[in-house]
Order: sequence, then C-alpha cells, then structure tokens
Amino acid sequence: MQASGPDSGYESRDKIAAEAARLLARLNSDPSAQDEAEICRWVESDPRHAVAFARAEAAWEAAERLKSAAAEVNLPPLEAIVSEEQQRRLSRNIMIAAAVAVMLFIVAAIVTVRTFSGVDHYETGIGQISDIALDDGSTLHLNSDSAAEVRFTDHGRKVRILKGEASFDVAHDRSRPFDVEARSAVIRAVGTAFNVRLRPSLVELTVTQGTVTVHSGNKLAQQISAGSGAVIQPRSVSLTHLDSRLIGQRTAWREQMVELDGETIEQAASEFNRYRAAPILIGDTRVSSLRIGGRFRITDSKEFLSALQLSLPIRVVAGQDGSVMLLYQDEPEPAENATGV
Repeated sequence: MQASGPDSGYESRDKIAAEAARLLARLNSDPSAQDEAEICRWVESDPRHAVAFARAEAAWEAAERLKSAAAEVNLPPLEAIVSEEQQRRLSRNIMIAAAVAVMLFIVAAIVTVRTFSGVDHYETGIGQISDIALDDGSTLHLNSDSAAEVRFTDHGRKVRILKGEASFDVAHDRSRPFDVEARSAVIRAVGTAFNVRLRPSLVELTVTQGTVTVHSGNKLAQQISAGSGAVIQPRSVSLTHLDSRLIGQRTAWREQMVELDGETIEQAASEFNRYRAAPILIGDTRVSSLRIGGRFRITDSKEFLSALQLSLPIRVVAGQDGSVMLLYQDEPEPAENATGV
C-alpha cells in the first residue's frame, strides 16, 4: 500500500477527504505495521490531513451520543430496524447507504483510538497559569482556565487547544513540524514563538518570533511573521500588523499581568474575570463605557478595583459570595462608606 504525501500544489478538500477515507478503510482491514506507519506519515504530512482525522473523531463522538440516546429509549439494534424496514419500504440502494454509514462510524472509532493514543492532556484551573516543558524541548504556556492535548510522534508534533489561551516557544526541528489545532484552524511552526487565544467567535493569533503558516478550512495557507497576527474564523484568515505595545498587551499574562490601555470597564472586567472564581459585575450601564489604563497583577484584583474608585466615578460593592458589583457614583461618598475588595 502506498500512502500519498503532500502534493506540490494544494490538494482539494474532496481529494483529501477521499484519500482519508481510503486510508481509514485500510486501517479497518488488519493493516500491517508498515501500513500503519505510512498512514501515520500521511496524516502528519499536512495540517489539513490532521483536520480530516479530527472531523472523523467528531463524527464518531456524535455517533456515540446517538448510540447512547438509542440505548436510553430501548430502541432495537440498527440491524433489526433496517431489516424490518427493508421488508416494507426500503430499496436496495438505501440499504447500501445505511451499511456504508455504519462502516464509516466504525472506521472513525478505530481512527480515534489509533490516531490519538498516547495523548498528554494539560489543564489549568481559574486563576492558574502553567508552564509545561514538552518532550521535544518546546514549552507550552497555559493561561487561566485553559486546556490542551499534546501528541508527539517520530514524524510530527501536534497540539490541540481545547479551551482558553496558550502560548508556545517551539524548539526547532525541521523534520517534525509543530502543528497547533485551534477550532477550524491549523497553525504550523518549526522553530518560533506565538500566542493563540480562543475567543467566543474567532481565534486570535499573535506571532512574537519567527514565522508560522495558517490553514483554515479549505483556504490556501497564509504565512504570518513576527510582529503580525491574525483573526481566524471558519471561512477567513484576516492578517493584522501589531505594534510592540499591542503584542506586549496580548502576552502580558505570561508575566501574570493584565495590561489595559484605554479599554472600557466592561472589557477590563471581562479580562479580570478570566482569573476570578467570583466575577466582577457591572450594576449600572453608565459604568460600562468608562475607560481605564494601567498594568495590574492578575492574582490580586484589589489594586484594579482601588484604581477604579480613585480615578473614576465608580463605587465598588463586595458581595457575600466573593463577587464584586461596580456601581456608578453620582456624588462622592465618605471614605468610610466605600467598600474595597
């Protein structure tokens, strides 16, 4: 069996899917050790190949959920349903389609087990920042409330960001590209440093050293160098030039700092809430649009809350559960009546 390597040009999405399906089917038919090695090389030769396998994993997980749901309502086995339906209505073509669908789910299950075996899982709690030394000499930095999976083989290095934010100092190894999966995007580096943040509707990339390439969906790869970033969405990759101030602001968490430069109070509170078990709440819409700047430690938001009261018409009220409410202060109150946190 021959597993095809990366094309000199860009493979079409359909071609990748077809090749992935062929190799997945081969995995399900008692492959030899050589077959498995060749399939592994194909998967790791191009970030889009890895994405195809990730989609297979998602399909399998969906199938498992359906299987569990069917069990909960005591549905009969699929074979019994199809057989009965065949006797009444189904044509031979529909039966074949059903069989193919079942086989694809089975193949996806095998791929999940074999492709993601040996995965290391890393996770941080709220308020925790972790620096993780990886086996290849790279370093994975995880921000608060973040999670990632790492899998290294002889042919490639892969990290999947599951939630939150991560920064990477990648050890140079041209024979083993370093791929980071972030939702629909795959970011590839050899020896470089970059930061990836999963925001609600997009992925925010900041490159601080070297160069990376970015694939998203079936778009052509885009190259992004140090001092630049990208806003990555399922159907687009928008490149942006970043000045040193903005890069420093985006990576300040590595020093356990939150850096603000004229952000609104709503934005600032949202940033601090990433590191707090009990949130900072805004109790007056007039507070939301006020702006503040400064550099504050993420481990202690008292300094930030004190700065709000000193520089802005804001009153800070502490809740019994540890939360904080920000209220608009029309007139200054006596110092003994103001509540700091």
